[in-house]
Amino acid sequence: MLGLCRRTEKLEGTLEVSGSKNAALPILSACLLTDEKCVIRNVPDLEDVRVLFALLRKMGKTIKFEKNIAQVSGHLRSGSLPEKLVRKLRASVLVMGPVLARLGEGSFALPGGCALGERPIDIHLSGLKAMGASYSILRGRMIFRRQALKGAHIKFSFPSVGATENLLMASSCAGGVTVIENASVEPEIGDLCLFLRAMGAEITRKGSSYTVKGRACLGGADFTVMPDRIEAGTFLLAAASVGGRVRVDSACPAHLGALLTKLRATGVKISKKGNSLTVHSPKIIKPVNIVTGPYPAFPTDLQPLWAVYMLRASGRSSIKDRIFPARFMYVDELKRLGASMVLKNAVLMINRSRLSGTNIYACDLRAAAAMIIAGLMAEGETRVYELRHLFRGYENFFIKLRKLGANVSMEQLKEEK
Repeated sequence: MLGLCRRTEKLEGTLEVSGSKNAALPILSACLLTDEKCVIRNVPDLEDVRVLFALLRKMGKTIKFEKNIAQVSGHLRSGSLPEKLVRKLRASVLVMGPVLARLGEGSFALPGGCALGERPIDIHLSGLKAMGASYSILRGRMIFRRQALKGAHIKFSFPSVGATENLLMASSCAGGVTVIENASVEPEIGDLCLFLRAMGAEITRKGSSYTVKGRACLGGADFTVMPDRIEAGTFLLAAASVGGRVRVDSACPAHLGALLTKLRATGVKISKKGNSLTVHSPKIIKPVNIVTGPYPAFPTDLQPLWAVYMLRASGRSSIKDRIFPARFMYVDELKRLGASMVLKNAVLMINRSRLSGTNIYACDLRAAAAMIIAGLMAEGETRVYELRHLFRGYENFFIKLRKLGANVSMEQLKEEK
């Protein structure tokens, strides 16, 4: 599929944010910790979610998915993950903790996902090793096993989101007490903890430290996934970039503090009512620098969209990504539209630019959304290829944009027909 974008003068209207992909994936993985039925509501219908459903089915689970409600039941029977599925989904590594806790061993190829530079899983492995697990590499597959999974005192070298999720799940069914220090505190991890507690887990948090008292078994639960803060941020930045006035419902403003602070600094007017945010783009946008970091800092997932927004700013701005320093592969494609950008020493410098449409190629999930928004800002027609990336993380993205008045559409490529 490719996206056709034409110059749009302004975005106006209201939209509802879908459920969080980054919360749904670990919560669905946590369903492996019980044989009882789990009902997960507000699950976004995304490619990544469907790949995880396929993995869970291969492992013995029965999945029913309709109208954003997933019903997960059945027994965990296998911890051997098919390479074809694992390579499609970075989050497949999240089943490692539950498999170790329930079965004691499993195997998989290293996971795939977006090409954002090096993303090792050594923090996952060192944490699980401290709890009594071991691993080896054989014929291109990682084999992990344990005799008994025991509580441990673990301090991360970096607050890894995935490692925090994996260790929380594993320790929920381990023997004894596990303490995880310097862990991630992303809102999505808070959502996972709420779900694990609903299953019967004993988890407390103080600052960036979690204490988990292991249980022999967990039960089923009925749970609603939090709204997607990255999707909310994407549409807030779309409105600021293209211009206009947009209200985003189910935005959870408390989760967007760093973005809202930066948007206000550029001159955007923001009003808040409950869980709704309304943004009004200014005529003159002030340049503002960002540095990404672990929550509550500015999220790395929104930096490509911030880069597009700063193309409208009245002066030079910069972006430094401390999470994924190599997350700038979109720059060359934006330059094809006329973007004035210079990447030096892992810092992106951005100048005010006048864009004109051409053919560009998305390189990852968030870059795809950023390129589509850039296409709405450009004169003429912009064709964005490789939309498969977009479908991994945004539900009904084009429908929502068109609802706001965006001049966008999708077209099937000849080889796809």
